[in-house]
Amino acid sequence: MRALDVIGVRVEMPSNNPIVLLRERDGDRYLPIWIGAPEASAIAFAQQGVVPPRPLTHDLLKDVIEAVGRRLEEVRIVAVKDNVYYAELAFDGGLTVSSRTSDAIALALRVGCPIVGAEGVLDSGGVPVPDEDEDEVEKFREFLDHISPEDFESGSGRE
Repeated sequence: MRALDVIGVRVEMPSNNPIVLLRERDGDRYLPIWIGAPEASAIAFAQQGVVPPRPLTHDLLKDVIEAVGRRLEEVRIVAVKDNVYYAELAFDGGLTVSSRTSDAIALALRVGCPIVGAEGVLDSGGVPVPDEDEDEVEKFREFLDHISPEDFESGSGRE
């Protein structure tokens, strides 16, 4: 398993499909995953520190995990089949629960746990970005600084 950082979410043009971009922490690969609009908003909210007046689904799940005395130790992106990514939630005590990748990422951002990806997932879907392409990545980061969750209110994705 390789440690991953969430770079952010954006809308891919011209399809208008939201995408979450992860980066291999100790490598040069980026992992783009197409997701649904509600999950893109949930990830963007978490990254921006937006606290809704009432808990959204991922906030509720975080609260339930805490209420039952469990701890989410890490989120694992374990497989990709037919361009669909599969994740699991790894809890204390060895319990694992299957999850959609976008939901797992949104939850990980809320609880502050690590996100890791299987080597095979990164081999299959990872895109190497050499150091000389860092300017493009910086442009993408600047774009992310100016995007809001409302930008993801329409469209459909796949994950």
